[in-house]
Amino acid sequence: MGSYEEMKELYKDILANYIQTPNEQILYQGQKLSRKSLENEISPEDIVSMHKEVIEDIYPDVPDRLLHSLDFLLEVMISYGLAHREHQTLKNKQRELHSEIEVAANVQQTLLGTTIPEIPSIEIGAVSVPAKQMSGDYYHFVKDENNHLNIALADVIGKGIPAAMCMSMIKYAMESLPDSRKNPSYVLQNLNTVVEQNVDPSMFITMFYGDYNIESNTLTFASAGHEPGFYYDEKEDTFHDLEAKGLVLGVERSITYQQYIREVNVGDMIILLTDGVTECRNEEGFIEREDIIELIRKYMHLPTQKLVDSIYRELERLQNFQLRDDFTLIVLKRLV
Repeated sequence: MGSYEEMKELYKDILANYIQTPNEQILYQGQKLSRKSLENEISPEDIVSMHKEVIEDIYPDVPDRLLHSLDFLLEVMISYGLAHREHQTLKNKQRELHSEIEVAANVQQTLLGTTIPEIPSIEIGAVSVPAKQMSGDYYHFVKDENNHLNIALADVIGKGIPAAMCMSMIKYAMESLPDSRKNPSYVLQNLNTVVEQNVDPSMFITMFYGDYNIESNTLTFASAGHEPGFYYDEKEDTFHDLEAKGLVLGVERSITYQQYIREVNVGDMIILLTDGVTECRNEEGFIEREDIIELIRKYMHLPTQKLVDSIYRELERLQNFQLRDDFTLIVLKRLV
C-alpha cells in the first residue's frame, strides 16, 4: 500500500473519531497528521482530494452540492499548491544566497581587515558599518618603519558584492606599491590606472589617501573625488574643510592628482568620512556639514574611539536604525 493510501486510512480514522466525539485531543492528532503529510510529500490538493474520498466513504449519501463544493476547493488548492511550491523554491534559493553572502561578508572582513596602530603622540578612532551585509567602504592604516602612518579611505559608487570586490582589488593594488606610500598623488595615480582597466565603466571609486609624518607632524594628502573631511584647529577652536581636488578613480586613464600638506599641532584633529555620514537624513532632509561639526563638538571631550561611536549611534537613531549607505568615520587627534 502506497503512502497516499496509508495516509487516507489514517485520515479516515481520525476524521470519523472527531465527527463522533469532537475534542481537542483528536484535533491534535490532526496536527500530527499534517506533519506526516509533509514527510510523505503529500500536497495540499491531495489532502482535499483525500478528504472528499473519506467523506464519501463515511457518508455514501452525502449531497452532491457538498461534493461539488469540495471539487471547487480542490481546484483552488491545486493553484495554491503550485504557487506555494514556487514560493518555497524561491525561499530556499534566498536562504542559499543569504548564506553565500554571509560567507562572502566574512571573507571580506578578513581580506580588508585593518588594525588601528598604537602611536603615543596620536589618538585614533574609527567606525565603519555597512548598510547591508557587504560594504562598499574601505579604510586602512599602515605604520611603516620610518615613522610614517599611511591612511586610506575609499568609497565605491555602488553597493553589494560588486562594490566589495572592488574594495578587495583596491587593497591589493595598494599593497603592490610599498615604496610609494609616502607619495599620495602617485598612489592615487596608480590606483586610477588599475580601476580604469579592471572595473566596469558604470562603477567609480572615490578615495582619500594621506601620509602622516609622525616626526614632523605633517599630513600630506590627495583625494580622488572623495567627500571632504574636516580639520579642527585647537588653538583657534575652528573647523575647516579638508578639501583636495581630484577626479574619481576609473574615469580617465591619464590623470595626475595634486598633493596638499597640512601641519598638525597639539590638540588638532583630522576628521575623515564617507558620504554615508553626510547623506544621513532627518525629517527635514539631508543633514548639513554644520550638523556634523556640532556633533563633533558635542563629543570631542571624549577619547576619539568613543567620539566616533557616539556620533554613529546618534546618526543611526536619526535614521530609525536603518542606514541608507555605508557609514565610515575616522578621527585622528594629535596628543603631544
